[in-house]
Amino acid sequence: MQCRPTVSFIVPCYNLAHYLSECIQSILSQTYTNFEVLIMDDCSPDDTRYIATSFCDPRIVYIRNQENLGHLANYNKGISASRGRYIWLISADDRLRSSSLLDRYVTLMDNQPTVGYSCCPAMKLEGGQETRIEGCLTTRDTIFDGQTFLRILLKGNCIIAASGMVRRDCYEKCGAFPLDLPYSGDWFLWCLFALQYQIAYFAEPMVNYRTHELSMTNYLMNHRSALALKEGFLVLWRVRRQAQEVGTDKVVRLCAMSLASLYARHLIGGRYESWAYGMTEEDMESSLTAECVDQADRDWIKARTWKIIGDRNLSMNNLAAAAICYKRAVRYDNALASAWLKLLILRTGGARGVDFARGLWRLRKVAVK
Repeated sequence: MQCRPTVSFIVPCYNLAHYLSECIQSILSQTYTNFEVLIMDDCSPDDTRYIATSFCDPRIVYIRNQENLGHLANYNKGISASRGRYIWLISADDRLRSSSLLDRYVTLMDNQPTVGYSCCPAMKLEGGQETRIEGCLTTRDTIFDGQTFLRILLKGNCIIAASGMVRRDCYEKCGAFPLDLPYSGDWFLWCLFALQYQIAYFAEPMVNYRTHELSMTNYLMNHRSALALKEGFLVLWRVRRQAQEVGTDKVVRLCAMSLASLYARHLIGGRYESWAYGMTEEDMESSLTAECVDQADRDWIKARTWKIIGDRNLSMNNLAAAAICYKRAVRYDNALASAWLKLLILRTGGARGVDFARGLWRLRKVAVK
C-alpha cells in the first residue's frame, strides 16, 4: 500500500521546460522527504514532457492536459489530483532556495492546526541573478491572527505565490481558484483563507520568484492590465460578502474602506497613480449599484472615496479642489467628522489652518500604516 504524502507540490507548466529542471531539483533537495510532485503540463508545445519524465523519482507524477486549460483550471486540476494534506503551488519558473524550507513549514503547521497557510518573502530572480527581496512583511517569524493579516491583504496582494503552502482543508472549505479572476485568484483565496485561519509568516526569504517575458504575471499585466486592475474591485466585494456571511463586521468595514481607497485611486487616474486605469464617476456608480444593494452602504463608501480624494488634493496644495471633495464627502455622510473639520479649516483657517489640515492628513497616513 502506497504511503500518502504529507505535501503535494503542484507545478503548473506551460512553455517553461527550460526552467522546470531547476524547480524540480529545488524540491527534491528538501530535507523533508514525504511529498509528491505533480507536474501539470498544460499542453505545452516545448520539451516539458522530456524534462518531466527524465527524473527517476517515484514521487514525481507527470500529467499532461489533452488541451490547454488555462492556468487557473490547471491549478484546480492539480489540486483535485493531489493527495497531501498540505498543498504547495509553485510555477515551473520559480524555485525553493532553502533545503530546510519544507521541514520548517510542515513542523509548524503540524503543531499549529489553526494555521491555514505558511508563506515567506522571496528573493527575486532577474536574468538568472538574485536582485532584491519581495514580499517582506516583518523581520520576525510570526503567526498572524487571520483578521489582522487580512487587514494587510486588503491593501493588495503581498504574498509571493511560490512561497505559500496551504492546508488542504482551506480549499475544501473555501473552494478552489475562481476562473473569472485570472490575475487575482490567488489574492482572493489568501483573503478567504485568512477569514477562517491563522497565517504563519517566516521572515527568511526561502524561495526564488523569477520574472521574464513568459512569466504569467508579466503576461497578464502587459496584455490584460485593465482586467487585472478591475479584478481588484471584484476581490474586495467578494471578500466583503464572505465576511458578511460569517458575521465578521470588522472585516466588512475594512473591505468597504479598502474599496473606497481603490475607487479614489482610479477616479484620480493616471495623474497620481501610474497603475490606475482611470474611472469616471459614472463607472463608480455603476460598480457600486451592481455590487451593493444597500443605499446606505453605497453612500458610506462614496463619502470615504471623496474624503480620500480631498486628502490627496490637500497634499498637492489643490485647496479649492480639496474643499469641493470634502463637501461631496459630507453630502454622502453628514456624520463624517474628519471631512467636516478639514472643510471648516479650509474655509476659515487661512494659511495656518491649511497647514493644520495637512498635518491631520499626515497623521492619518501614519496611523493607517
